[in-house]
Parts: sequence; C-alpha cells; structure tokens
Amino acid sequence: MIGRITGLLLEKIPPLVLIDVQGVGYEVDVPMSTFYNLPTVGTQITLHTHLVVREDVHLLFGFATEAERQAFRQLVKISGVGARTSLALLSGLSVADLHRAVAAQDSGRLLKIPGIGRKTAERLLLELRDKLDPRAAGATDAAGAPRSSTSGSDVLNALLALGYNDREANWAVRQLSGDVSLSDGIRQTLQLLSKEK
Repeated sequence: MIGRITGLLLEKIPPLVLIDVQGVGYEVDVPMSTFYNLPTVGTQITLHTHLVVREDVHLLFGFATEAERQAFRQLVKISGVGARTSLALLSGLSVADLHRAVAAQDSGRLLKIPGIGRKTAERLLLELRDKLDPRAAGATDAAGAPRSSTSGSDVLNALLALGYNDREANWAVRQLSGDVSLSDGIRQTLQLLSKEK
C-alpha cells in the first residue's frame, strides 16, 4: 500500500495531478477539495494516498488531509459506491459538510452530487451514520497555497470529469468572470450547478 507521497508537482489537470518522486512520475486522482488548495506547478507537495488495485489497473488517489482520506476509505467500503463516486462526493462536499449531512440524515445535500441517486444517497446516510469520525466536522484543508489564474477550459474539463454534462458545464463556465482562478472557478461553478438542481 502507498500511504503517502511527497514530490514535485509537475502537472495539474483536474482531477489528476502528476507528481515526480525521484524521477518517477505518479498520476494521482484528487478530489476538488484537495485540488483547490494545491500550490503552483514546480512546488514540493505531500499527499495522503489510497491505492486501488484491480486486475487491469492500479489507481492512486491523493488527499490533502487525513480526514479526507479516511472519509474516502469509508465511502469505498459501501456497496455500489466506487472510487470515482467517492471522489465526486468529496469534490462536491467537504468532509465537514459530509459529516453534517450524515448527522442530519440530509439526503438533499448528497443528491446534488453528479452520479448520486436517491437510493445511493439513502444507503450512504444509513451506512455512514456511525462510521465517520466526529472530529471531521471541524476538519480543514491543510495544503493552503497560492492560486493561479486559468482559462474557462480548465474549469470546463474539471466539471466534465466530475460527471456534469456538456450543457450544464458550458452554462456554468459562461457565468464566470474572465479573471477567475481555477480553484475559484470550480468552486463558483459547483455552487451555481447545485442551485440549478
């Protein structure tokens, strides 16, 4: 198991990042909550990781905080909820928001996430009720970093990777001002899209 990775951030293409560790480039999928707080390319970073091994592929998922990784590990244990759905959940909700939704048994918050239907939301609420760490309600992201400006195409690609269709993603990107950073652009479009549902 690869539990942590430290290296040079080479690329950021939501939701994937490429990290150079002593000459080996690791492709790591991260939730948008982690992606928002990544430093600029060329900076040394550390991510908590979770490795998923399948017959045909090894997938490495990275998280800015241990609370995010623990939430991801609880999510992937739930029947019918895979790694991609878990990543989408943590991209649309912070760990604290997920904890609050579970504590309040609020399926409405989960239904706003692409790929989460009513049955899946209800199963998540039921199975996570006693499994999430209560300290996560106050969890914050630890990888604070400078943000750089970006084009709407990066935001569009991030939304498509999260499961939004072309029409929804293009509409949300058109609502942004021209000089928004990638992290702010993704955050603003996710807020707009959640209000439209």
